Order: sequence, then structure tokens, then C-alpha cells
Amino acid sequence: MTDMLTARLAALMSDTGAGWSMGSFGAIAEFHHVAGDPPPRPLDGCGIVTERGGVRLDDLTDLTPVAWEALSPRPHRWQQGVALCLPEGRLGTAQRQVLTELGPDAGALRDQDRGAVLFDLGLDQPQVDFCIRSDDPALIARLRAECGRSVLDPESRAMAAILPAHPHRVALTRIGRIEVWQKIGGPDTGGVSPIGPHTHILPPLLRSRRTHSANTPIPSGLVPVGGLHPASPVMDSLGQDRDFDAAAFASFQAMLADWGDAGRNAIKARVWAALAADRPPAVMALPADRHARAALRIALRQAERRDGASARLSQWRAVFDREGGSLDEDAPGH
Repeated sequence: MTDMLTARLAALMSDTGAGWSMGSFGAIAEFHHVAGDPPPRPLDGCGIVTERGGVRLDDLTDLTPVAWEALSPRPHRWQQGVALCLPEGRLGTAQRQVLTELGPDAGALRDQDRGAVLFDLGLDQPQVDFCIRSDDPALIARLRAECGRSVLDPESRAMAAILPAHPHRVALTRIGRIEVWQKIGGPDTGGVSPIGPHTHILPPLLRSRRTHSANTPIPSGLVPVGGLHPASPVMDSLGQDRDFDAAAFASFQAMLADWGDAGRNAIKARVWAALAADRPPAVMALPADRHARAALRIALRQAERRDGASARLSQWRAVFDREGGSLDEDAPGH
């Protein structure tokens, strides 16, 4: 089973429409392709690198892929992804609480980076050891002076040294790693993350101690340590609207059939069958579970994007797709 999963994920590495992420709720590294860049270079095993960063999957033992869909705050959209999950208690991170020097990065994706020094930022996350890597003697000396203290400590000067130096960021997980070689989003980038591979450290989310967004339906007992982000049929990699892509839609629905929740898939099938038969919304009871209700609403949005608007579909959406509540902003890779 592990060999089959590795082969399937390895095949997806060559899909330039797909992105990858590793990390936790508040500390995440993302790998995305950039249109017009040279094709990615494959690594031995299951990985790729570009001139901007890279991703490698090393150990998929105990891994469970969980395909999911979630509501978007925009009524013509939905979100999707495949969470790469491990069982609770088998996450394999060090959960260091202070800045710690780890030495040369022997596991770096590129040969030229294996002599650079790796520092664990000490974010104390169960899913990821979030690190930076540098061969800059001045930065290394400054970080060594700060070791033993949390980088989030107001007295720490580590972040003040890291941000303008733009060292590599390395997200280490039990299943592999993502490396980002581009600049850190901040004053030097106009306050925005660069396109393609990038990272986020968000202290308010770290303090929540949650493993994932409440809007992402992860089964009990599993913890997402990474993610696969296949091409969306309704938005591009920058989160902008796109014309409906039937091939991308069909591709992800196949993943959902293999790796998704059977109950929510059945709800969607019932909705589509009822619409095809021109039946009124009264034939459908509102599910009690919040993720099942979301599946119903998503099915209606997908029907409209796939098949076009109709009077009957408008009736269904008026009954079922008016719910408020907290929804994540559309942000591929999050």
C-alpha cells in the first residue's frame, strides 16, 4: 500500500498545476510552481526542485491521504486539497522550544546546501521542526548568540537578524521536507510573499495550539503534517478566478472518491441526482453534521459551475446555501 501511494504521489510531483505544503497551523512552508519557469528537476525517490525551492517525500509509513473540500467565503467557489496525515503520537518531531543549532544540513535537497548550518527556530510544533539554513558567517554568529531562547521571546534578536538576511527556510516533517530559497515576505518584498515557494510564521495561530483549521474535515485521530494542492477548477494558484476547468474538476473528484469521506461523497451524489431529475429541495433533509452540510452546499456550487444556472438550482441554493459562519479565506496551500 505504501509503495502504491508513493508512486501515485511521485507522479503528481510532475504536475505543475499542483502545489505542496508542510507544517502546522501557523508555521507552514509551501511549494508552488511558477508559470514560465523551467520544468522542475526530479530528485531520486519522490521529490523535485526548481530554482526557487523544492519538496521531497521520504517516509510515507502510516500516512493516510485525506481528500477534502471546504466552503469558500465566495459563493461561486469552494476549496479543496489532500491532507497528508499521520496518526496522533506518531508525528516524529523534536518539538524544540528554543532556537537550536543542528549543524550542517546533510539532508538538503541540493548538494551545494549540505554544508550550510541548520537552526531549528524552536516553535514547539507537533507536526514540523521549522528551521532556517545559512552559510553566512555573520548570521550564523548572531544566531548562535541567541540559541537557548525562543525566537518569539520579545527579548530575542533572532528574528531581527533573520528577516533582512533571507536565509533558506526548511520545514522538516516525519514524511519529508520542503525548502524555500526565495526571500522572506516582508519589507524587502513589499509586504507580500513572493510567488512560488514561500513560508508563513503566524504567532497568533501558533498560540492556538490547533493542528488544522476547523473548516478542514480531518478524521479524529489523524493529524495533517503536509498537503497536496491539486489544480483548482475555479481559481488559479494565486487565488484569482478562472473559467471552470472540467478536467481539473474531474481529476480531483477521482481523488475524492479514493481518499475522501464516503458519507459526504454520497450526499453530493444525491444532490446531483435530484437536480438531474428536476426534483425540488424538499426531497433533501438538512444534514446535522457541519461538514455534511458543507458538502451539500459545495455540491450545489459545483453543479452551477459545471452545468450552468437554472431555476431549479436557484431554489436549492436559496434553501441550503445561505448559511453564514466562519470560513477560511481562499488561500491555496493553507
